[in-house]
Amino acid sequence: MAASAFSGEGAGSPAASVRRRGADLCSIDDLDEDALADLLGRALAVAEGPFLPEVLGGRQILAAFREPSTRTRMSFEVAAHRLGAAFVAYDGGAATSAVKGESPIDALRNLDAMGFDAVVVRDRQGGWPRALCAELGARVLNAGDGTNEHPTQALLDAATILEAHGRAPAAGSGALRGLRVAICGDLLHSRVVGSNLRLLPRLGASVILAGPPGLCGPELRRPGVEIAASLDEAIRGADVVMMLRIQRERLPAALELPDDRAYHAAWGLTEARLALASPRAIVLHPGPMNRGVEIADAVADGPRSRILRQVRLGVAVRMAALARACGRLSHLPSPA
Repeated sequence: MAASAFSGEGAGSPAASVRRRGADLCSIDDLDEDALADLLGRALAVAEGPFLPEVLGGRQILAAFREPSTRTRMSFEVAAHRLGAAFVAYDGGAATSAVKGESPIDALRNLDAMGFDAVVVRDRQGGWPRALCAELGARVLNAGDGTNEHPTQALLDAATILEAHGRAPAAGSGALRGLRVAICGDLLHSRVVGSNLRLLPRLGASVILAGPPGLCGPELRRPGVEIAASLDEAIRGADVVMMLRIQRERLPAALELPDDRAYHAAWGLTEARLALASPRAIVLHPGPMNRGVEIADAVADGPRSRILRQVRLGVAVRMAALARACGRLSHLPSPA
């Protein structure tokens, strides 16, 4: 989406002509092979949560979330605090000038004028973070834009897989070679899928997708990505099983789905289904989980689940993403 797509707005803010030092992260495609390996390696190096206030001391991070969030927003906030940055949240809600008619872009331009170094953006509109790069001096991090992308979620998924399977990110495009990753559920409406399909094949993983009609389609097929006819087929032999919730807030009104019980019977990950996977398989879920729908309690809380580890590594990945956004990634510890 170009800057001219902003309704009634100009072609760019004067502040945007002087961008803050650092780098945007609107898409996985913004990371070349070296940057990807560096970010993942440094994230894993700080995975146990050291406080490094000297890295971003004196920096200011703005969180502009116009969609609900728990894990993503809070982990960015924790990451900012661990690096010594100030973190300010703005939701464009009833306590802001949005109720007086101020447009979202004018609000962000005014906040940008206060000198924020980076802005973490979540929005229902696909392409919004990329468009902001032409409007703001602050560096932009995409925390989820519509059904488009969620790059830091894909990065923390990759970090979790690397750690669980003893792989080193320094291997670049071959870091996940030989691993089979099944992603199952609502694929067409998931921005997590949008980023993981850009990332996992680049790291060498084989990706297989499965979902019911209306939630999966042939448009998802690309090099390194297969589509299975059933959940059982996708899971069989997989080294990683990632389950996704139904994105009910994004579904077309005309789409009819089975009730929760029937959906779980056909498309829910149970212990019996997980037995089809590789003996070393791990289970991932980006959250929030709908227990008894796409995943059974026994699996979510079972020995193969790495769901809470994803959350822990999410803080580390967002520490690295914030440091990179502010031009300070090299100040984080490097992998041993």
